[in-house]
Amino acid sequence: MKKRWFMSALAGVMTVSVLAGCSSLKEDETAITVGGTEITAGVANFYARYTQAQYESYMGAYLGEDMWSSEAGEGESYEESIKSNIKEDLETMVLLEQHMDEYDVFLSNAEQSVITKTAQEFDDNNALDEKELISGDKETVERVLTLMAVQQKMREAIQAGADTEVSDEEAAQKKMDYVLFSYKTTDEDGKSVDISDEEKEALKNSAAEFAESIKNGGDFAALAGERALEVKPLAFDSETQAPDEKLIDAADALEENGVTDVIETESGCYVAKLTSLLDREATDAKKESIISERKSKLYTDTCDKWRKDTKIEENKSVWKKIKFTDLTVTMKIKEEVPYTDEVKTDDQVDVDKTTAEEE
Repeated sequence: MKKRWFMSALAGVMTVSVLAGCSSLKEDETAITVGGTEITAGVANFYARYTQAQYESYMGAYLGEDMWSSEAGEGESYEESIKSNIKEDLETMVLLEQHMDEYDVFLSNAEQSVITKTAQEFDDNNALDEKELISGDKETVERVLTLMAVQQKMREAIQAGADTEVSDEEAAQKKMDYVLFSYKTTDEDGKSVDISDEEKEALKNSAAEFAESIKNGGDFAALAGERALEVKPLAFDSETQAPDEKLIDAADALEENGVTDVIETESGCYVAKLTSLLDREATDAKKESIISERKSKLYTDTCDKWRKDTKIEENKSVWKKIKFTDLTVTMKIKEEVPYTDEVKTDDQVDVDKTTAEEE
């Protein structure tokens, strides 16, 4: 079976606007040292500017012009938070690169060719002044693309070691149908308001009558339709919390085709019928979710262990010079470029030159 994987491509055009005086950054300085491997200021700056462009494209409209100075957490600006993530990303990529041999991971000739072509295309498409501001020379772009490629392949190799056996018992999802006799109504202005206490009492009695009718063999959907109630199906287990924990607990205690009593909550009265003790589709989906969580945890735990066992040093003076408030960066990029371990012809290896502008 052909093995395929993807990485972000930087094959497009960058538009850079200077907002304030830029600090002088010596690109050959060391920004981070990871177990003897140096990450240059140029690599750090380019990866940071690439990340900056993504955030400004997707988050700028929501956070406004002052997004980078806005507070992301207690005592930390959005810029500080994202730069911290960028440093950790770069450190992780180098750690993964250092452990490639342990997983028999390497970049094929075809993959290396795509990296080279992508870096060349970026070099051809961008003006010298803009490339200098973002440290976007061909060698630096190629290095960043290589680190990103290694990260993707190493992630897959590490995650391949995760346990993929999940039993029905571990993933079991039950299924219910339920209705809500809501304590909310809509006033003449279209606003949601609570009904009166008298109306709540009458609604509770209606819910009790409905539950009794179902317990006596009535058709759940038909009786709900007569009362203009919406029947909602729900796959669940004991850890499910929505729409209400009281409802989940009551339904979880039923035998198949059992019906709950009236479950009163702040939002209204629920009545539910357990339609399946093991819903096949939902259980299989839960298995996939469990496997995905195991893979993610294995990858994270592996990287964390390497990080703990490796001496990592940061050159703070370099990172201070990388400021998101001195430049704005807009990019035309191709988000994903496919790779394969198979050797390809030149026209197959070429990166698609069509780009979509991220605004």
